[in-house]
Amino acid sequence: MKERIAIVTGLRTPMGKAGGALKDLGADDLGARIVKEVLERSPLNASDIDEVIMGNVAQPSNAANIARVVALKAGLPISIPAYTVHRNCASGMESITSAAAKLMTGEAKVIIAGGTESMSNIPFLYSKAMVALFTELGKAKTLSKKLAVLSRFRPSHLKPIIGVVEGLTDPVCGQIMGITAENLSREFGITREAQDAFALNSHKKTCAAQEKGLFNDEIVPIPTGPKLDIMHTEDEGPRKDQSLAALAKLSPYFDRKRGTVTVGNACPLTDGAAAVLLMMESHAKRLGLKPLGYLNSFAYAGLEPHRMGLGPVYAAAKVLKLSGYKMSDFDLVEINEAFAAQVIANEIAFSSDQFAQTFLNQSKAVGAIDPQQLNVNGGAIALGHPVGMTGTRLVITQLLELQRRKRFRGLATLCVGGGQGAALVLETM
Repeated sequence: MKERIAIVTGLRTPMGKAGGALKDLGADDLGARIVKEVLERSPLNASDIDEVIMGNVAQPSNAANIARVVALKAGLPISIPAYTVHRNCASGMESITSAAAKLMTGEAKVIIAGGTESMSNIPFLYSKAMVALFTELGKAKTLSKKLAVLSRFRPSHLKPIIGVVEGLTDPVCGQIMGITAENLSREFGITREAQDAFALNSHKKTCAAQEKGLFNDEIVPIPTGPKLDIMHTEDEGPRKDQSLAALAKLSPYFDRKRGTVTVGNACPLTDGAAAVLLMMESHAKRLGLKPLGYLNSFAYAGLEPHRMGLGPVYAAAKVLKLSGYKMSDFDLVEINEAFAAQVIANEIAFSSDQFAQTFLNQSKAVGAIDPQQLNVNGGAIALGHPVGMTGTRLVITQLLELQRRKRFRGLATLCVGGGQGAALVLETM
């Protein structure tokens, strides 16, 4: 990139467990609340916004092109266009990098980008047999024909298809995301004990960050309850009482017989939204703004769907070549914690010459990650992973932490269902 993208401001909702505090708010409502707040806290007017881009995975049927619905519900003028992007877990990053492309070409000067997801509201679907029955019933014109159709109904027709399970199952390799994590645990020899220890550490770091109020600068309280009179101010997932003993009691969830991945060492299903205000660095300087930080460069990479969790090392290898940086140039690293096994596998792969030679077509390892710089305030195992929102959340969280530490550069990266990885180089000065 010849010029950096200024991330002027960024905010997010607290994250709620699926079926928890935010369950009554759709993804469009969550997104609208955060976009409205980003605009209200920015130094610009609504008329200064050229476009809104939002990441979303579940694509709710009641909010087609959810970015447009979000923009209008947030009160933006009808003249401001909006569109939705979908790159599975990287959708919240894709919105930012799609905006960057528009800004770099001069197609826009100011864009709001972000991501939103309500995993509570991913629907259950009817079976094909039930859909066929409903279709025939609708076509039947007489009572006798309707009764004939209804006579073929069987209770088994009502067995639902769980939308979130369908969405988290790769149609190419046929494996749900948890099994792809099991694949990595076996490929890299990662024990159940190591995964549980990683998960416990995630909760400890996240709870410590909550107690210090470190997330206060990024979280916008959300009113909940039937009368919207209960303010939801904190992420719902972190557990202060989490322990290795409690984690050890959990049975493997995806591979019941010989698995190591449990609901305790994997991220929970979660609701949430996040958004950032973007413009070119030169435009921010002309306006006299002091941005939260800057996007220096970014890259996406592809790999085998059944090893999708290794996306960060593939994408990081690309972004380092593009930017000219080394891993030692980064002050902080964020790897989304979809699964403990997946993050541990990436730590091993980042530091392995053999992995680099075999899979990345380069002679030397991408570079070891300093454990003291990795996910310093915890991650998705404790916080949760609203799939369309997480990419934006990682950017906001990392930039704020870099500022607190008076440090300069970070790498934010995540794995992507379907076999992809995304990596962003972020800077604060």
